[in-house]
Amino acid sequence: MDTGNRSAGAPPSGAGQETGSGYTPALLLLATLFFMWGFITVINNTLLPHLRSVFDLTYTQTTLIESVWFIAYFVASIPSARLIARIGYQRSLVIGLLVMAVGALGMMLAASLPSYGVTLIMLFIIASGITLLQVAANPYVAVIGPASSASSRLNLVQAMNSAGTMFAPLFGAYLILGRTKGGTSQAGTVLSQAERLADAQSVILPYGLVALALFALAVIIARFPLPAMGASVARASLDERKALSLWKHRNLVWGVPAIFIYLIAEIGVANLFVNFVSQPDIANLTQEQAGRYLTLLWAGMMVGRFAGSGLMQRFAAESVLAVFSVGAFAVMLVTVFTTGPAAMWALILVGLFHSIMFPTIFTLGIRGLGPLTEEGSGLLIMAIAGGALVVVQGWIADIYGLQASFLLTAACELYILFYALWGCRCDDGATRP
Repeated sequence: MDTGNRSAGAPPSGAGQETGSGYTPALLLLATLFFMWGFITVINNTLLPHLRSVFDLTYTQTTLIESVWFIAYFVASIPSARLIARIGYQRSLVIGLLVMAVGALGMMLAASLPSYGVTLIMLFIIASGITLLQVAANPYVAVIGPASSASSRLNLVQAMNSAGTMFAPLFGAYLILGRTKGGTSQAGTVLSQAERLADAQSVILPYGLVALALFALAVIIARFPLPAMGASVARASLDERKALSLWKHRNLVWGVPAIFIYLIAEIGVANLFVNFVSQPDIANLTQEQAGRYLTLLWAGMMVGRFAGSGLMQRFAAESVLAVFSVGAFAVMLVTVFTTGPAAMWALILVGLFHSIMFPTIFTLGIRGLGPLTEEGSGLLIMAIAGGALVVVQGWIADIYGLQASFLLTAACELYILFYALWGCRCDDGATRP
């Protein structure tokens, strides 16, 4: 990587010069971004049953809502990387928040009409804004401090993302489901047209609050003196760019499918958890009771990221990733081949082992990219679209059974182990932390 002249305070070799707490205020502010997009993403889990009731949707139409969300990652990632290259990270963060706020305001419009089509469009806009934040904030956190602690920092702020995913269901249950006829009635209750219209408008208040929070955060970040990332990760000129290639970086080439495959595992577990633990031979719970245990899965994600952040201060990130992938593989085998509470708790534990995977794969994937950091980040975020392929696990569950379908998750863990042991190595001459 470039070791030439740098401006004062510029991060060497893709990392910040500060070894103390000079970047801590910026890191704390960025942690609020991770909280917000985790919070807004998981509100969708509340929206799905709500919208199905309001618009009397088929399951295909309902799942299309989540597919649109992941399609946005695929569509918006590369344009986001190009935008960051043109206007910089800080302005891109502000624009991402404003795009999300516009989408939240649009959700209020969709609720007022009400309109399923407008709802899909606005959710796509919100997800596009989150994509821009992801492409900008993840690499920024990775390079704002010492390279040796990049994975530790990203796991730390990703823990705030998990905190957002924990609070969102409570927010949605109280302000959306708890204020609607459909949300407080028994399954199968048929709503009148007037009740559906009233239920649709319950979304106005929560999304109005979300829009205000996003606008406020955009103003704060616009005025905050975020540290520069430095020359080592500055975008190369056009002539210099011709001599560079993303495909020469093994850690990125194998990292993109690692993110894609990991998302299949994470989304599959989260989406099928309630159905799985509700089965008579597993925990024999109602879906409401199973939903409470789902909170423990997300809590495990948060705890694991805090713990992983500490572990990576002492051990190499790829070593920690390898251990966690082995743990995830083991508990998935327990999930598949046992019954009763043991299978349920094994599936809950996979949240703990999944916790560090995304942020760690991401930091390993962009390691050594230098001026190609924006493009590499865009590809890694685009790979989040792998979550849309959770339908493959659904197909396996239909044919071979729900429990057997988690063998797909176990196979995903083996690929992550491969990436940790070999795929993440920098063999292109880039300096490793």
